[in-house]
Amino acid sequence: MTALVRQILVILVRILVGARGEWIGSTPETRSRIYFANHTSHFDTLAVISALPLGVRRRTHPVAARDYWGSSAFKRFIAEGALRAVLIDRDGSGGGDPLAPVHAVLDRRDSVLIFPEGTRGAGEEIAPFRSGLHRLAEAYPDAELIPVHLENLARVMPKGSFLIVPITCTARFGAALTQIPGEPKAAFLERARAAVAALARRRDGGAA
Repeated sequence: MTALVRQILVILVRILVGARGEWIGSTPETRSRIYFANHTSHFDTLAVISALPLGVRRRTHPVAARDYWGSSAFKRFIAEGALRAVLIDRDGSGGGDPLAPVHAVLDRRDSVLIFPEGTRGAGEEIAPFRSGLHRLAEAYPDAELIPVHLENLARVMPKGSFLIVPITCTARFGAALTQIPGEPKAAFLERARAAVAALARRRDGGAA
């Protein structure tokens, strides 16, 4: 049942927004990865998941906010059942480490998709990244860090809107971010943000 719902969602997203994947400096693989993307729309998670090949999609788990996706039985079914998402408490209200469910996914060498800005932006500008990405990178040095830039998603369903505007969107996957031993957290997070921003200036593997 959940697999059928997942496939229906993928088909609908591809019809509505295209959800085309471009790989620049990396290729789709089933190895353990931390995909990190800009966040502008409720469609972001669906767009990235739909852009992944089936084998990769099955092992990739979006990280989602429990306060939104766990607020009703229907939302929870879509998140945990159809999308295989892991729900976290953004405000730490659940006690303990809010990233513990993410650790469980990476411990079994699956992949996760996170949005390090923490909340949806109102435009194309990418906000400073929060520290969760740095903590995961330090805890799982063998997991590849893959930047993802989502193009046109802000125009499909911008923040504050509930209307869907059909338009072709692209999920652009970049080269793995290399970890630098001893790099300060702030420098790492800015370098990761810049890696996502740089993909906005790329078209089909070439410079803008």
